Amino acid sequence: MILYEKPSYGYQLMETLEVKSWGGYRLGPGSIYTLLRRMEHRGLLESEWEYANTSSPERRVYKVTKMGTAALRSGLESIINRKTMMDDLAEFYKKNFLEKDDGGEK
Repeated sequence: MILYEKPSYGYQLMETLEVKSWGGYRLGPGSIYTLLRRMEHRGLLESEWEYANTSSPERRVYKVTKMGTAALRSGLESIINRKTMMDDLAEFYKKNFLEKDDGGEK
């Protein structure tokens, strides 16, 4: 999702992921770069080297491909479907167990 919004490089992705997860999710450099290379190998991402000025190091910038966008969309649709199912289960629980004074026995 982060790369869909804006192409980025590994270190920036690590920082953004940590911020968006309120510090609850951290990937180390070895993990993030392995994941990025695997996604690129599968055709979900593409990358190119970005050459900044002489004081900044070169960095590989990743962006989502059309195949990656399709995979993201499919994954998000799956999450939405699961959320709908969980909402239905929560509503069932509230209706049948929280709102009953008799301990839920029928």
